[in-house]
Amino acid sequence: MDQSANPKPPPLPPPRRRRRKKAICITAVVALLLTVIVIMIVLGFTVFKAKKPVISVVSVSIANFDFSIGIDLRVSVNASLAVDLSVKNPNRVGFRFSNSTALLYYDGGLVGEAPLPAGRIGAGKTIGMNLTLDLMADRLLSNRNLYADVISGSLNLGTYARISGRVPILFVKIKVVSTSTCNITIDVTNRTIKDNVCKYKNSL
Repeated sequence: MDQSANPKPPPLPPPRRRRRKKAICITAVVALLLTVIVIMIVLGFTVFKAKKPVISVVSVSIANFDFSIGIDLRVSVNASLAVDLSVKNPNRVGFRFSNSTALLYYDGGLVGEAPLPAGRIGAGKTIGMNLTLDLMADRLLSNRNLYADVISGSLNLGTYARISGRVPILFVKIKVVSTSTCNITIDVTNRTIKDNVCKYKNSL
């Protein structure tokens, strides 16, 4: 009888050898996963680390400024400021920010505001925002110091703008905030801006 027609199956490897191969495969997979995780963490804290957006005041100008003093010494003021902002996103990923409001102050009291609509800034990009801050005449005229400031020829105002949003880094979104605060002095006689000093603050 020809025995070559029914070859014997190859012998199975010993159980110990099979367990060893399985352990090697599992170890290799775990090592690969750990390597990928370490690389992602390193990239998250270096290349893709969340950076603070930068909001800057490019220019401030008087869009409208009219005032008058009646014979009864009553002051009438109608004014608005044109403010050009720039927002820079230094991150390597896009940044979305939510709705906000730019505020205008006189003598510590709120006298004007303008909306800052929500938007998105691409990675490494800078966008511009053009705002018009209208003075709330009733609030401004109710301040007892207004008359003295107008007579002195200088009107001191303050602006405040803030944007906030979240930057996606790996599997988490990190909140970032940027603010600008400016002190503006208006020359009442010439209807021009005499001085403008701004401070900026950014935080994660």
